[in-house]
Amino acid sequence: MKTAGMWVLLLALVVPSPVAAEAATGITTIPVSRLVTETPEVTPTSDVNRNNVETRHLHPFAYDVILIDVGHGGIDGGTSYGTILEKDINLAISRRLFMLLRQEGYHCVLNRDADYALSDDNRWHRTSSRHRRDLSQRKQLSKELPTKMVVSVHVNWGKNPSKGGGIVLHQAEGRSTALAAIIQDQLNQVYRNHNTIMVGKPYYLLNTTDVPAVIVETGFLSHAQDRDLLTSRNGQMRIAEAIADGIISYLTAL
Repeated sequence: MKTAGMWVLLLALVVPSPVAAEAATGITTIPVSRLVTETPEVTPTSDVNRNNVETRHLHPFAYDVILIDVGHGGIDGGTSYGTILEKDINLAISRRLFMLLRQEGYHCVLNRDADYALSDDNRWHRTSSRHRRDLSQRKQLSKELPTKMVVSVHVNWGKNPSKGGGIVLHQAEGRSTALAAIIQDQLNQVYRNHNTIMVGKPYYLLNTTDVPAVIVETGFLSHAQDRDLLTSRNGQMRIAEAIADGIISYLTAL
């Protein structure tokens, strides 16, 4: 049921809508006719072009999307502090980020909308490692969907409890670096610090994703002030707004 539910959600979320009820739930049913009519008009110049345009209209994703990768989930709780689990914070911030981008007219997708492990949906990667199935499932979705960027949402942890603030990891690639720098600047304004971006050399998602991708470590659960921000609705919204502002600034500058 959750796999089917996720695809229903994905099909429903690629076309922006100003309806208030949708803003409250993040879930709506989009008729096929609406997907077609909201695709930009193109005048075909040949039968081949006409077929390509018609195929694009019938594709469930008529636009390139911003893929929001919600870190961890299900059996994988991520980092923790007492009963506070990273996976829950990631989902809360990602949902807010999704709605903020949708409200501004951007097409985006959440790769999980509830508490479950993406490895459970991976039936094609033959490995006994649940962790590898989880990672490969996240990467594969970015290849199956027409994706313009991947923004992966996580929470950090440090041995030094004084270490705080958001940190954005990026690919060793110009577009990813630019996206990371803009999001980092917005997060620094939230946390009032001067953290810098970092190349995420060992991270599978960054190394295997073809489009610009970043990992946003939204704060340190090991830092008392960060923890208060990460676990409050107002704090989660401020963080989501910072990430959204960074994404929008990057896309506007292209």
